[in-house]
Amino acid sequence: MAKSALLKSSLAKKYWMAFTGLFLCLFLVGHLAGNLQLLASGAGARDQFNEYALFMTTNPAVRVLSIVTFASILFHVIDGIILTVNNRKARPQGYVSFKPATNSKWSSRNMGILGTVILAFIVIHLINFWGEMKFGGLDNTVYTTASGEEVKDLYTLTVKTFQDPEMGLVWAVIYLVAMIAIAFHLYHGFGSGFQSLGVNHPKYNNFIRKTGVAFAILVPLAFAIIPFYIYFVLEKI
Repeated sequence: MAKSALLKSSLAKKYWMAFTGLFLCLFLVGHLAGNLQLLASGAGARDQFNEYALFMTTNPAVRVLSIVTFASILFHVIDGIILTVNNRKARPQGYVSFKPATNSKWSSRNMGILGTVILAFIVIHLINFWGEMKFGGLDNTVYTTASGEEVKDLYTLTVKTFQDPEMGLVWAVIYLVAMIAIAFHLYHGFGSGFQSLGVNHPKYNNFIRKTGVAFAILVPLAFAIIPFYIYFVLEKI
């Protein structure tokens, strides 16, 4: 087994990648549950999403989980890119073509490319929303919700970003490409994570494989639908 670019111990890499990868799967489910609130309409939709955003940015436990999440994402993406570069350097040179093993998944052979796309998306996503909420102009859009909470209007920022006449559809397509990359990453990584933790038995393998495929399709698809729904369907603000 190749050693990790960030961890010297192959065993440490094996378990660390598995635990962080499965943790990120849980993070995706939680993040999706919050973002699905953007599909709501009506007078309370703005308050509901902004109160959720306030909770996610101020609750101490969530803030600790956010740090763990960012660290896990960076480890996965950067380590994947470095490993890909090292593996390509180690290949014998001089061959006209290279044919991968027939039993090798496309996603497993291109984790470096997928990691680069995902890393670029994370940077764009943080700049567009998290950065604006923390350091941008949202301080000028603080208002009091129906429940009495003072919040920044992240809902309006998000909706206007994807409803912009010039860039809204472009952003939606960018998010779609990123979700495709994440889907391939999950398709390879979900089952691998359980295998690395020793959950590898004929009694469970088929269930894990099917669950992984369903997870890799449904979760990124749901994320990808949100910006297109906002652009094409949601009432303009």
